[in-house]
Amino acid sequence: MKLRKCAWLMFLILSATGVVPVTGHAQDSDDTELTLPDSDEGLPGAGPVRRYDWFRNLWKRRRSEFARQAPQQTGSVVFFGDSITQGWGNDFKNHFPELTLANRGISGDTTRGMLIRIEQDVLALQPKAVVMLMGTNDLEEGAAPTVIAENIRLIVDRLHKADPDMPIIYCNVFPSSASRKRPATEIKAINALCATLPRTYPQVRILDTWTLFADKQGDAKKEEFPDLLHPNNAGYAKWAQALRPQLVTAGVLEEESTATKVSDGFQSLFNGRDLTGWGFRTTPEAMRKSRARWQKNNPQAPPWPLIEEDVAFDGLTVTPNGRFAALGGSLVVLSPPEGRRIEQLWTTQEFDQDFTLKLQFRALPNADSGVFIRGKQLQCRDYALAGPYKDLAEFRASQWNELVIIVRGQTAHCTCNGEVLEAEFSVPAAGPIGLEGDRGQIEYRAIHLKIDASGD
Repeated sequence: MKLRKCAWLMFLILSATGVVPVTGHAQDSDDTELTLPDSDEGLPGAGPVRRYDWFRNLWKRRRSEFARQAPQQTGSVVFFGDSITQGWGNDFKNHFPELTLANRGISGDTTRGMLIRIEQDVLALQPKAVVMLMGTNDLEEGAAPTVIAENIRLIVDRLHKADPDMPIIYCNVFPSSASRKRPATEIKAINALCATLPRTYPQVRILDTWTLFADKQGDAKKEEFPDLLHPNNAGYAKWAQALRPQLVTAGVLEEESTATKVSDGFQSLFNGRDLTGWGFRTTPEAMRKSRARWQKNNPQAPPWPLIEEDVAFDGLTVTPNGRFAALGGSLVVLSPPEGRRIEQLWTTQEFDQDFTLKLQFRALPNADSGVFIRGKQLQCRDYALAGPYKDLAEFRASQWNELVIIVRGQTAHCTCNGEVLEAEFSVPAAGPIGLEGDRGQIEYRAIHLKIDASGD
């Protein structure tokens, strides 16, 4: 036992100093490295480490499986977590056939347990990206949200030190139930603490899987979580659909474009390659007043930078502030590190004639954006969760949807997938087309406009 403890302590010391190589494969690990330590002495992090007999056996068995699989999983996308991650299976229910994936979930594991095994189970694979979901089991063991969030930060920090450019997709802790010792208030507290991760680690992308799954009380829904903890196939399918846009914009997953070609009479406002034809515009006076009122009435109002002069981004693939980017054929409004930040990107061209605007958009869960029509904003969001049009029958969450906006004079008729959003939407007589960034990520593509000089 003394030899085992000494070996474990030496490993941790070397890990902390960055001496332990992470380029070797986990199959080289011996039984000592794959066995759960008998005490917390010298372990990283804080909080509970489960040591029930069933968990000790599962820990060692799963990690032995990981070691055997490692040679075929170098450079894979690693899913790191507990039983919910393990529940994907090794085939991930065929949701991501384009990717090489590694399932590193262990049922019952805590954030501290994952911190202990991150070197061999994750970093040894030299992952292309890491998808994280963790923390729910810590709550069952009585850990405070602050302890759990700090362990998660330590995990992110270790991933960052190994590769500061590797995409990390952090999935918010799923809703559960107080009956499972996982009350909504504590889950929301963990998620709020972890929402700050992108400020320190820009490679982190937050996926709002709590809002995606929570009911009005903040708990899991029986139709997706029969035991109020583990998702069923419908839950996994919903999670996979929400993950896909993040994997695409992170450059991990290539997606075949199905965007429509430019129809006769239409012009493309976005060339699919860069931001030519788009730029920042001086913040208009009306918008400055709205900003001032909001900030006066709400001390927690999000940042809203003012633009003092027009600037065009012809030939650039990303705006200087990193908020808007041409990625994979789409014009992407990326989530800001603060969680929310109000900004707009405008066409350099203005439109004073009747026109028809068509575009496709895809929103991450609870994302909030907007399309400006001659300077007047039409909300463009994850309508199902963020509203204001929550009752659309044809809206496809986390998938591509089509907006069609027909402007006649100073009135716009706006539809989403054929359903009316606004039948008579008042707009100015002239102005540009704009896209807003507020909260979350939204992609736009196939942004096509036709001048309807005859009013047809």
